[in-house]
Amino acid sequence: MKKKQRHLLITKSSGQKVPFNVGKLKNSLQRAGASNFQAEEIIGEVIAMLVEGMSTSKIHKVALRLLKGYSRPMAARYKLKQALLELGPSGFPFEQYIAELLKFQGYTTENGIFLKGHCVTHEIDVIAEKDKKIMIECKFHNRPGYVCDIKIPLYIRSRFVDVATSKNIATGITEKFDQGWIITNTRFSEDATIYAKCMNMQLVSWDYPSNNALKDWIDYSGLHPVTSLTTLTQKEKQDLLAEKVVLCKNLINNHKALEQIGVKSPRLQKVEAECKALCEPYPEKQ
Repeated sequence: MKKKQRHLLITKSSGQKVPFNVGKLKNSLQRAGASNFQAEEIIGEVIAMLVEGMSTSKIHKVALRLLKGYSRPMAARYKLKQALLELGPSGFPFEQYIAELLKFQGYTTENGIFLKGHCVTHEIDVIAEKDKKIMIECKFHNRPGYVCDIKIPLYIRSRFVDVATSKNIATGITEKFDQGWIITNTRFSEDATIYAKCMNMQLVSWDYPSNNALKDWIDYSGLHPVTSLTTLTQKEKQDLLAEKVVLCKNLINNHKALEQIGVKSPRLQKVEAECKALCEPYPEKQ
């Protein structure tokens, strides 16, 4: 058993082979709310079925199935990374979701605004304003392992320069921006983060920056996407996204939204119960 822990290599979504890390798996289970006992039980079963070269997605599926046996809300938290990948196929639900997370932090936000820049017209995914006025580009990906390389901040920097002082096409009002941000549900390359720092751009990815990454925003706000839910089918989740329902909290006491996509009692009450549990802001780590 210990030999498996130390020496077996597993395959990440990028194709890279890495040693199986028990501590990383335990941390992700406890981050989802599992107790030490529950995490150890699940880890024991995962280790027992490990084979050389097994994919991290297969390990994740096994752990998710076992965690679901303890608690569906914990399973929903555990599958958060996958849930973000399911906010597609277009990037618009992800843009809406980012705007909601920023509102929780005290920003006023707008989505899909067209601005006439110095040279050309641009559609801005999210405009956010609190102490500063920020132009935000959302980079959504529906497959794991995707890395946003340096070309992304280079391109967004050029857009920011063009719209730093621009005109809102709908209102004719001049818009002045203080900073450009890029937010993705996957990751950035090292060169991308170095360039962004140099150019005073803010990058936010699944796990960057440390303690203020996208996963932290979601944990502390309790604003989980509807794609996290384990009590809905994939089709039902897509139907909700098509109706611009992206947050679990918008389904609490909202029988009409659920009934419109075909969810009826007693499952309707199970969906609402899972939503309520997920909408509690994440407690301190155990």
